[in-house]
Amino acid sequence: MVTEPTSRPKPEPVRADLGRPETPAEKAARKAENSANYRNSKTPNNLVVALVASLAVVLFLVLVVVRPTPSTAPAIDYAAVAAEAQPGVTTTLVVPTLPPGWSANNAELTPDSNGGFNWTIGFLTPKDQFIALEQGIDVSPGWLGSVLGSGDATGTTTIEGINWQVYDRRGSKDPGNYAYSLATTIGGSTYVLHGTAVDGEFAILASAIAGEVQE
Repeated sequence: MVTEPTSRPKPEPVRADLGRPETPAEKAARKAENSANYRNSKTPNNLVVALVASLAVVLFLVLVVVRPTPSTAPAIDYAAVAAEAQPGVTTTLVVPTLPPGWSANNAELTPDSNGGFNWTIGFLTPKDQFIALEQGIDVSPGWLGSVLGSGDATGTTTIEGINWQVYDRRGSKDPGNYAYSLATTIGGSTYVLHGTAVDGEFAILASAIAGEVQE
């Protein structure tokens, strides 16, 4: 009967820092320390991951969640304002009838320093631009300059038989609501159109008031 040689247990490796194999107690302590160090190193990583996840959720809510659209101011019924203000002046206040897409955000009659009046309507055009209509009634000689500021007319144009002086300041730095203006005087009123709209929209408004101005 042949007896197989008995296998011997593999000797523990010698630890360089100890110069000998570590004892079972030392081995257990080393593993416990390594586990603790691993857990401690994971805590900052977990915080970073959680922070990134939170920011991602906030960004998603900002970009995706539908937010209510701010309500726009209601349009002004400038014809009703004119009807209410008309008894205070002898000259007819111009109330242009405009195509769909036009609206007014302001309409008021204010006194002039010379004893006259200024009838103003602020229009929002279909192209989301602005044109103000100013009707100066029996105003002072300097009223036109106070409305348009300094600067001479840059040309003239005729719209529906009415001759207008043109003040084109679109090439100026920050002309505001006076980028383009039209001015004319008929009867006892001086009419000024000024704003940011294109020539075609100015022509529409000028045409709308052509049949209403007093000769």
